[in-house]
Amino acid sequence: MTCVSRVFGRLSVATALGIGAAAVAPVVPYVNGYAFAQSASSIVVRGNQRIEADAVRAYFQNGANGRLDAVAVDEGLRRLYATGLFQDVRVSRSGGAIVVTVVENSVINNVNFKGNKRIKDAVIAPEVQSKARGPYSANLVQADVQRIEEIYRRSGRAAASVEAQTVTLPNGRIDLVFQIDEGKKTKIKTIDFVGNEAYSDGRLRDEMNTTRSNFLSWLKSSDVYDPDRLNADLELVRRFYMNRGYADFRVVDSQVDFDEAENAYSITITVEEGTKYDFGAIDVESNVADVDPDSLRRLVETKSGGTYDAEAVDKTVEALSIEVATRGYAFARVRPRGSRDYATNSISVAYVVEEGPRVYVERINVRGNTRTRDYVIRREFDLAEGDAYNQALINRAERRLKNLGYFERVVISSEPGSAPDRIVVNVDVVDQATGEFSVAGGYSTSDGIIGEVGIAEKNFLGRGQYVKLSGSWGERTNGFEFAFTEPYFLGHRISAGFDVYRKYRDSTNYASYESDVIGGALRLGLPITENLQLGLNYTGYNRDITIPSVYKDGDSSNGEASVGLKQAEGETFTSSVGYTLVYNSLDNNRNPSEGLYAEFKQDFAGVGGDVNFIRSTADARYYHELPGELIGFVRLQGGHIAGWGDDEDLRILDHFYKGPDLVRGFRTSGIGPRDLNSPNLDAIGGTAYFGGTLEVQFPLFGIPKDFGLKGAVFADAGTVMNFEGQTDFGADGTIDVWDDDSIRSSVGASLLWASPLGPIRFDYAYVLSSGEYDKEQAFRFSGGTKF
Repeated sequence: MTCVSRVFGRLSVATALGIGAAAVAPVVPYVNGYAFAQSASSIVVRGNQRIEADAVRAYFQNGANGRLDAVAVDEGLRRLYATGLFQDVRVSRSGGAIVVTVVENSVINNVNFKGNKRIKDAVIAPEVQSKARGPYSANLVQADVQRIEEIYRRSGRAAASVEAQTVTLPNGRIDLVFQIDEGKKTKIKTIDFVGNEAYSDGRLRDEMNTTRSNFLSWLKSSDVYDPDRLNADLELVRRFYMNRGYADFRVVDSQVDFDEAENAYSITITVEEGTKYDFGAIDVESNVADVDPDSLRRLVETKSGGTYDAEAVDKTVEALSIEVATRGYAFARVRPRGSRDYATNSISVAYVVEEGPRVYVERINVRGNTRTRDYVIRREFDLAEGDAYNQALINRAERRLKNLGYFERVVISSEPGSAPDRIVVNVDVVDQATGEFSVAGGYSTSDGIIGEVGIAEKNFLGRGQYVKLSGSWGERTNGFEFAFTEPYFLGHRISAGFDVYRKYRDSTNYASYESDVIGGALRLGLPITENLQLGLNYTGYNRDITIPSVYKDGDSSNGEASVGLKQAEGETFTSSVGYTLVYNSLDNNRNPSEGLYAEFKQDFAGVGGDVNFIRSTADARYYHELPGELIGFVRLQGGHIAGWGDDEDLRILDHFYKGPDLVRGFRTSGIGPRDLNSPNLDAIGGTAYFGGTLEVQFPLFGIPKDFGLKGAVFADAGTVMNFEGQTDFGADGTIDVWDDDSIRSSVGASLLWASPLGPIRFDYAYVLSSGEYDKEQAFRFSGGTKF
C-alpha cells in the first residue's frame, strides 16, 4: 500500500500512488491492476470526528464517464486542504477503493490578547484572520503574529514581540492567546539629507509630516516610522523643489536603519537637486477648430521670467481644461509642452489644446470608506458616470479629497471598462479620526487667565459637516459658542452655516465697563476660483453694557467713567448684513512661509435693530521665504465706519478700538481718541484706522526645529483717529475729545512656539512714537494649550 501525506507543488496523487502518467487519463478505469472507485460516493473516509464523511466525499468529483480517476482524486485533495479544516490529509488505496484519512484541525473557541495596553483589542482584532469558531491553522496563526507586530511597528514600537499560545479544551476545541510584549516606543533619532545645497536639512524637514523624537515625544505620534508616511513625505519634498524652480529634482534613495541597541531609526534621504529654472516663453496653442488660443491666455497662471513652478503649471492645465470643456469640447485635453534652454536655465512652456481620445467614464467605484458616505466623496468630482473622461478633473478631485482632512490615504486609479471607449475610475480611501476634544488654557494681558473646553467634528456622521461646541471661562471673560457648517448646501459647492454665541467680558482693567453679548449669524460661502471666495452673512446680536457703580458714583477719585460710556449703558440690538472677499494662496494656513492672504469685509447695520452704520475693513498678509531659513512677513490693515440715516452719530462702542493688534507696545484700546473729561481717560474709539507691520521670523540657533520654537523681529506703525460720536449730553455732561491722528510706531522682538499644546507668543516692543494720552505696554504674552 502506498500513502500520500501533504502533496505539494505539482506532485499529483496519481504520481504519489505509483501511477504512470499515461494512467492519469480519465478513460482508464484500471491502474497497475487496481481499479479506482467507480464514483465519489464509494470513497472510504477515516479519522473524521466532527466533519461528516459525506462532507469529505463532496470534495471529490467524478471524472469522465462518471468514474473517479486520478485527476479527480488529485483535485479533491487540494480542495480539502484549501478548506483549512484539516491538519493532515492522506490518500491511499486498498484494493480497488480509495481511502481518505484525515486529521482535523482544532476549532478555536476564543481569540484573546494579553499584554496589550497601548493598542486596544478593538484595533488588533479586525486585523487577525484567526477567528472564534473557525479552524486552527498554524500557518494562519503565524501570519497573524506578523500582522500584530506590524501594527505595533506602525505605531512606533518596533521592538514589540508577539507569541501565539494555545489552551487545549475538550471536544477538539482550543483557546488561542496572543501574548504581546509591547516594548518601548521606538524613536526616530535622525532625519538627514544628502545632496541638498539650496535648502538645509531643517528646511526640508519642515515639509515632512515625519519628525524626529525629542523630549515632547510623549505628546506626539509624528516621530513614529511609517513607510507609507515616509513615502508621502518624499513626495512632499519633491513638490517643494518642483514648485521652486528645480524641475529636474529627484529623490535618489531613502535609507532607513534600525539600531536595536538604541531602539531608534535613522533615516537618510539622498536627493539630486539639479538646476534651478525660470519660466521662459509662455504660449497657448490650439489644435481644436473654433478654440481661439488668445481667449484662453487670461487663465494662464505661469509668467515668463518667474521661477518655474510645477503647481502653477498644473493649475493652468486644470483651468484651461475646464474652460475648454465648458465651451462644449468635452474630449479636448490640455497638454503642457516644456522646452529647456540650458544656456539660460529657463523652461518655455506651451499649453497645447488638442483632441483627446473619446473615452467615457463608465463607473466610479468608491472603496475603503467605512465612515464617510459615498456621496461626500463623489461630490468632489466635477464629472460623473457617463461624462467624458478628463484627467485634469480627476487630479483636481484627488487634491480636493486630500485637502478635506477626512482620510488618511487617497488614491485614484483607473482601469479599462467594458468597451474600448469606457474607463472605470477607482477611488480608494482610508478614513481617519476627524473629531477633536480639547481642553485649552492660556493667558493674555487683556483677558487674564482663560480656560476652554470644546468638542468639534469636521465630518459629522460621515456627512462632511462641521460641528463645534465650546465653552470658555476666564479671569475676565467667559462664554460659549456653537457652530455648524454644511459645505455643500442644496447639493451645490456652497457652504452654509450658522453660529450661536455668548461672550461676557470685564473690560475694567483698560476701560470703565463690562459687556455681555448674545447673538448669532447665518453664513454662505461661494467659491469664485480656487483661491478666491465670497462670503455672505447676516449677524444679529444683543449687547448689554454695564458700568460698575464705582465708576459712576460721582467720586472722581475712583475713576469716573466717560459720560459717553454712561449714555451707552444698557441693551442695544445690532442687525447687519455683510459680505467678505477672501484671497488665499498661502502654502500652509497654520505655519505659512509663502503666499498671500487678503480679506476685505463690509457690514451694513440697520436691517432692523437699534444702530445704523456701514463698516469696511481690509487686512492683507504676505509671506515670503528669504535666504538663510528666514521668513519675511508684511501686513497692511485698515478700516472705516460711518453712521447713516436720520441720526448719523455713531454710538461710542461702535467705533474702532485698537492696541497691540495694530501697533505692539500699547495696551488694549491704548491707541486713539480719548475723553479728557473722564478721570480714567477712557478710550472712545475712532472711525478710521490703518497700520502696517514688517516682521522677519528665524529659527533659533541650537534649538531643534522639531521643537517648533523660533524668534522674530518686527516694526509696527499705525493710528486710530476721527471720533464722530455724540459729544454733548446736556445736563449729563460733555466729552472733551482728544483726537491725535499722528502715526504710532514701535520695534521689538518676539518668541513664537508652535507647541503641541497650542501656539504661544511673547512680544516685547519699544515704542518709537506715540500720542500724549496713549497707554503703553511693553510686554505682551498670549498662549493656549490643547491636550
